[in-house]
Amino acid sequence: MFILSGDVGGTKTHLSLVDANNPKIKIIDKKYPSQHFKNFSDIIIDFIHDKKEIVRACFGIAGPIKNNRCQTTNLPWNIDASDLCKILKTTEVHLINDLEATAWGIPWLNSTDIEYLNKGVLQQDSNMALIAAGTGLGEAGLFWNGDRHIPFACEGGHVDFAATNEELWDLRTFLSLKYGHVSYERILSGPGLINIYEFLIKTGRYAKSKNDLLEINHEMQAQVIAENALHNGCITCKHVLDIFVYIYGQAAGNLALKFFSLSGLYIGGGIAPKILELMKTPLFMEGFTDKGRFRKLLEQVPVKLIKNQDTALLGATRYAAKRSQS
Repeated sequence: MFILSGDVGGTKTHLSLVDANNPKIKIIDKKYPSQHFKNFSDIIIDFIHDKKEIVRACFGIAGPIKNNRCQTTNLPWNIDASDLCKILKTTEVHLINDLEATAWGIPWLNSTDIEYLNKGVLQQDSNMALIAAGTGLGEAGLFWNGDRHIPFACEGGHVDFAATNEELWDLRTFLSLKYGHVSYERILSGPGLINIYEFLIKTGRYAKSKNDLLEINHEMQAQVIAENALHNGCITCKHVLDIFVYIYGQAAGNLALKFFSLSGLYIGGGIAPKILELMKTPLFMEGFTDKGRFRKLLEQVPVKLIKNQDTALLGATRYAAKRSQS
């Protein structure tokens, strides 16, 4: 008997089949480009084909989950667990937010999967929080119930972006003309890197990079910005990442305060590990701790960057495995 788990994102969908009796053993593992499929069901049908008996499934999905259904935020997909039950021929399919899935995966991480940005002061009997920038921006909490941490989802990545200096006010104004509502996700995401670059170029603050990023394939722009900043000496792209890292720190610090996550703040997602050296500079922690009277409190919060890109998948698997024990 087998468990099917998945990490369903705006860029890729990662599916894994594991032994229900030993869920840490993968039987089949496959990744799909999400935007190449009209719906999630087509991916599931391709993956299962003639697979063996699936007793339970859990999918971490980038979007809000309600009544075991999800309208994905950055894909035109409507995912309904009842439809997936029919395809998989099982009565048990669980949909959870991808950040909740990542939170579920944290206990299965090894020490090599974590990079400390701030050691802080270890305090095990408090809440934890998680923030992750990738195709979009996700947030989640881990509530301390007196015995263990309970993951829960939220949609905090879509709250209003708050500018704190003149340049960021100008960035906010620029993006408000483009989008109307300016959320943190409009900045802290792959598309957000492009938005920052566009802001710097179109307002005349910086010169275009040698390979004008606005002219290349849209899917490659964020990656090229990072490469130009880290390896090619592009001053414009370097400033894009400086803005990004500082705002990432601000948003993470805001989340730590809102969830009072004295036991730790985790950073997930696909972007942070790729710019690890910049994340380790004082810029991130300055944004994190720049909270006036609460600076000293936030200086004590352990901040940990997750390097394992399969954490959400691990969490979906762990969630399904825990359900079999309940």
